Amino acid sequence: MTAPDLDPDLLKAFLAVAEHRSFTRAAHQLNRTQSAVSVQVRRLEQRLGTKLFQRNRTGVALTSAGDELRAYAQRILALHAEAVGALRARRPEAVIRLGVMDDYGTIVVPPLLARFTKEHPTVRVEIETGLTATMPARLGEAYDLVIAMHPEGRGDGELLRREQAVWAAAVHCRATEEDTLQVALYPPGCLFRQWAADALDRAGRRWRLSFVSRTLAAVESIAAEGLAVTVVKAGILPPRLRPLGSCEGLPPLPMADIRLHRARDLSRPAALLADHLQRGISEPATLC
Repeated sequence: MTAPDLDPDLLKAFLAVAEHRSFTRAAHQLNRTQSAVSVQVRRLEQRLGTKLFQRNRTGVALTSAGDELRAYAQRILALHAEAVGALRARRPEAVIRLGVMDDYGTIVVPPLLARFTKEHPTVRVEIETGLTATMPARLGEAYDLVIAMHPEGRGDGELLRREQAVWAAAVHCRATEEDTLQVALYPPGCLFRQWAADALDRAGRRWRLSFVSRTLAAVESIAAEGLAVTVVKAGILPPRLRPLGSCEGLPPLPMADIRLHRARDLSRPAALLADHLQRGISEPATLC
């Protein structure tokens, strides 16, 4: 058997009658007719299966069941009012969709988001990390903002900073030109993968793509164990790795542009975040 539904409107009518000990005065308080209040109280009694009032010479009085219900009704209506008030006072949440390279999404962007969300607590940022080559084309559809890497001097969007691509390996790694170079890189579509392959082939260096992963953490860990060399941005060289260069017989790599792409008709919170990221990433101190 299901429990009866304690409709707030029925409880309000019940409490009004209980307070005034009169259907007439309760109807006046509720701005309803006496018959309407009587119907509501009768409906509540039917749902509970018990009498809530009994008539006497001065009006009506609560039965023992009615007296017990009064405390529950007051608590139910107070909680009802609290819930409605809390939800009405709640400001709408803004959602911003951000696409960014894995290394910047892991190292550079989180501290900037921490400061931004502290000032804008109702904003939720949905961040997607990965290869950014195709992300700008999906602005407005999948992303509001994209921080992408481009070859130096190329690409749309706002130039945030330039990053030098560098070879990196474990501190104890000693790569020699006689060895077949073991390389850990990202999947096809990554500029670093393309640049590394082109540079090594032009230099005539023997090499082998030994490890492939989409995540910075995995590639960095492989390199830090001395299993392979990789390519990273000089500005955010992981502490477990050291840069390599001509001394190890490795060819130079190009510079990369880090650019911010904005969708059209950004919401105000998204525009504020874009400006915040632009300032933060353009300042060298952010990357320390």
